[in-house]
Amino acid sequence: MLEDKNQKKTSLASLGEFKLIEHLTKHFTISQESTIKGIGDDAAVLDFKEKKVVVSTDLLVEGVHFDLSYMPLKHLGYKAVVANVSDICAMNAQPTQITVSLAVSNRFPLEALEELMAGITLAASIYGVDVIGGDTTSSQKGLIISITALGEASLDEITYRNGAQVGDLLVVSGDLGAAYMGLQVLEREKQVFQVNPNNQPILDDYTYLIERQLKPEARKDVKELLEKLEIKPTAMIDISDGLSSELLHICKQSHVGCNLYEEKIPIDPQLINVCEEFSIDSTTIALNGGEDYELLFTIKMDDYDKIKHNPNFTVIGHMVAENEGTHLITRANTKIALKARGWNALEE
Repeated sequence: MLEDKNQKKTSLASLGEFKLIEHLTKHFTISQESTIKGIGDDAAVLDFKEKKVVVSTDLLVEGVHFDLSYMPLKHLGYKAVVANVSDICAMNAQPTQITVSLAVSNRFPLEALEELMAGITLAASIYGVDVIGGDTTSSQKGLIISITALGEASLDEITYRNGAQVGDLLVVSGDLGAAYMGLQVLEREKQVFQVNPNNQPILDDYTYLIERQLKPEARKDVKELLEKLEIKPTAMIDISDGLSSELLHICKQSHVGCNLYEEKIPIDPQLINVCEEFSIDSTTIALNGGEDYELLFTIKMDDYDKIKHNPNFTVIGHMVAENEGTHLITRANTKIALKARGWNALEE
């Protein structure tokens, strides 16, 4: 469909901060028993009773974390929530609430923020989290989104990065690398469009990869899946910066080494095809590509029979003594030292 060039645009200045907040938050509803008071006062009020509270926050900056030339604002709002909910899931906890803060320049009309909030509202509904507060302010340029997520868990449920033991199995949910290659496809099409705006992108062959980049999903289901299998993970982390980086975090904090097997890393067939098109090694992408938001965790060896046939999980290695180091075992059965080459926002 052709874009309507005469869409209504309401300046943010015409509303002022408080009317803007009231306008943008009117669709949020309360669904959690632990939410006593949400938006509308100086602070939210929560009651977690016997549960422990887990908290995580994330900052997304235009031009660093997202590019609005191909990231629709509704998708951006959805993804911003997913990124934070994923951190709560990585603690083996239940996400319950989020706060949303925005810094926005005057190039954005009210209707643009409505699109952003529509994505946030949809994600909040799907993941069952209450939006309980936040802040808005102006930005000299671009858009900045800050989301804080809260969750609850009993003390014996919470899983840290530092619990892996020698002999534990290394397990991952889903498949890896697709989000990164979706980004590469979008960047390529952006460059083509900049050279010739008459060239419209043909993306039918990249649907899965682009969806993994623009509309990822947090693995909120993993906690329940593991409970049904009667498995308690010994360590856990979400894959936002790349498999290699996240695995090395677990190894460092647990004081163990690892053997990761290349042939076991789950990769979608579409990723393999597009890597061949781009002349990029698919294992390299699976190891170092970020934003998959899958969960990487360790379990006791005794739990192998419980998980080995489950389609949601793949055993990709095991933990060894710290002095044995961290290695990738290639398909040719050679050992390569594992290095953190995942995404680094501070690199120039």
